[in-house]
Amino acid sequence: MTAVVEREIAAQPQHVEAVLADAWLWAGWVVGATHIRDVDQSWPEVGAKLHHRVGSWPLTIQDYTQVTARTPARLMVLRVRAWPVGEGEVRLELTELPGGTGIVMREKPTAGPARLIPGVLINW
Repeated sequence: MTAVVEREIAAQPQHVEAVLADAWLWAGWVVGATHIRDVDQSWPEVGAKLHHRVGSWPLTIQDYTQVTARTPARLMVLRVRAWPVGEGEVRLELTELPGGTGIVMREKPTAGPARLIPGVLINW
């Protein structure tokens, strides 16, 4: 069960990478993220964590997202946690195009109750 979203944007991969590298901006564009609490100084290097709050008030969860793999301006793989709901893996793949960048985001639940979500809802 993997949700896949594909987009093309009129920005070069290094500019997209700059947005990914500024974890303080993530709450502005990551669905469900409501607040960034802290960011490791080594972000976006492998092992670095972004500490966030997800959900809608008053039902918010504090947890973190960790970089598990990265190739600058090409790939970022994240372990996303929101316990007790569960955790998942998010892969952001960037491809240079003549007019900008192709972005493919693959998201799948990997642990906890989130793994029980039917595939039809994940790809909704």
